[in-house]
Amino acid sequence: MVKKKTCIFISGQGSNLKNLISHSRGYNFPIKISLVICNNREAIGLNYAKIYGIPYFLINTKLKNYENKVLQTLKKYKITFICLAGYMKIISKILTKNYPKKIINIHPSLLPKFKGLNTFSRILKNKEKETGCTVHYINDKLDSGNKIVQKKFFITSKDDEKVLKIKTQKLEYKAFPEAIIKIFRDN
Repeated sequence: MVKKKTCIFISGQGSNLKNLISHSRGYNFPIKISLVICNNREAIGLNYAKIYGIPYFLINTKLKNYENKVLQTLKKYKITFICLAGYMKIISKILTKNYPKKIINIHPSLLPKFKGLNTFSRILKNKEKETGCTVHYINDKLDSGNKIVQKKFFITSKDDEKVLKIKTQKLEYKAFPEAIIKIFRDN
């Protein structure tokens, strides 16, 4: 099996990156993580790139035309697939145009509900009965691309934001690899 050269975009802890690295080491898993791109030099997730010897590229999203530098880097590493794993920046049209149906994101809600930030507080404020995570394709609108996989759980009266985050992440660790397998099995 020829694995797809994949880049993971991160901004923080990198727990989904770590999970995907673990899965990508499996013989039948369809991607090879060839690059990590990060917009936060303090991101703990960069340690996983270092530990596993994966090249990484820090970007300054305040610079003009930073997207062009990102695109050049992706081409340099021959990246054909992109996963956004806690990347806290909206992807530009430059990338969506160059990677149509090749960029996926994991979001901590049952989209189309609760797009954007502060998801867990909004879920609690809205007194939702269930929540979960969604893996979806990226398009030109925030958290609006076609869904690939959704996983859900029921919210209990004891659940606070911290508990929701923990429960959601456990589902994310299943949903993200499942979505990747589904994409490449269906193609």
